[in-house]
Amino acid sequence: MAEDAVIEPRLRKRTRVRVGLRKPSNWLQLARFAAVGASGYVVNLAVFATCVHALGLHFRLAAVAAFLVAVSNNFLWNRHWTFRAGEGHAGFQAARFFIISLVAFALNLVVLEVLVTGLDVAKVPAQALAIAAAMPVGFLGNKLWSFRP
Repeated sequence: MAEDAVIEPRLRKRTRVRVGLRKPSNWLQLARFAAVGASGYVVNLAVFATCVHALGLHFRLAAVAAFLVAVSNNFLWNRHWTFRAGEGHAGFQAARFFIISLVAFALNLVVLEVLVTGLDVAKVPAQALAIAAAMPVGFLGNKLWSFRP
């Protein structure tokens, strides 16, 4: 009997996933999220490269500056365009978005540190790889928590 209680929610979850995968709106939302992510990626790398090369900042400080600019860009675009969550409370969404972004950024910093100091990868390519490594954390957290309906 206890096993049935565990199995039934799993079946419901599989059914929800199957139904969700069939909805074109979900695929369009994913495409919009990817486009916003790509713009944030470009913004992050541009700010990071400017801070490192033009301003001479240490790569860790440059990563923080790039994160702050990119996270602001991504929040605005994701809230208004990707998830169309304008009816939700912007402050709560921003707080959740920022928390998820901080978790993803922590992973980004770990990967960046390993690549730059441990593997001697050039700083800008290392940042590009670190962003890519942290991206799934951001997507899942924002889809499931920050902008949930």
